[in-house]
Amino acid sequence: MSAVNPATLSDHALARSIAEAAAALLRDVLARADCSARILGDRGDRQANRLILDWLHRARPDDFILSEESPDDGRRCAARRVWIIDPLDGTREFSDGLDDWAVHIGLAVDGVPQVGAVALPARGRLFASDDPVTPLPPHVGRPRIVVSRTRPPAIAGQVAEAIGGDLVPMGSAGAKAMAVLAGDAEIYLHDGGQYEWDNCAPAAVVLAAGLHASRIDGAPLVYNCADPAMPDLLICRREWAGPVLAALGVAVPPGDASQ
Repeated sequence: MSAVNPATLSDHALARSIAEAAAALLRDVLARADCSARILGDRGDRQANRLILDWLHRARPDDFILSEESPDDGRRCAARRVWIIDPLDGTREFSDGLDDWAVHIGLAVDGVPQVGAVALPARGRLFASDDPVTPLPPHVGRPRIVVSRTRPPAIAGQVAEAIGGDLVPMGSAGAKAMAVLAGDAEIYLHDGGQYEWDNCAPAAVVLAAGLHASRIDGAPLVYNCADPAMPDLLICRREWAGPVLAALGVAVPPGDASQ
């Protein structure tokens, strides 16, 4: 635990500090790896989750937490403030020695992703909603669409064909969302199943930076639902929201292509 009292930190600073601490812990877990990939992944999930819960319980004892690695407390649905976390997003990539895995620390207030920090520990990068990245100038050339490395959705191929784009396989949801923010891709499209912890923190970060984030039917992202499943997601640069949604068959009024 940091020498700074976490209870004195703002929500944004707390999310950032927790993400940094979990990133350091996971790098240490990798450095001391002495087991199989499966055990290593389980160890990373478990230890990062314990660290994050400890920080949050100390700093925000009255808030609720939804974590991929902890039992779901149904009482959270009546709460206004819920921290939605994924201690290690991309466990397979982490275990296999790749660099596209992440730590997600998000806070939803009244269902809206208001605070987020996404760490990419193997790349030494941290993206946070209180320090939004200014989007780079539009990419010249075919739009790049990041998709799941193991489960690319069929609709991504359809969209790529419709808009003249190229699919780019990548690991964790956080890594894919931050690729759009960092200018390494224009579109992140997912269909086929995620959960709130997969994208709450990334959504908060990209929305703070002025990017588009929605469901693939154009509906807003809503968090702290009784069922934490989040079946689909679109994160992209604003200029691509209209063309992508149109390719998905969504009627988008002019000037209303993003959240």
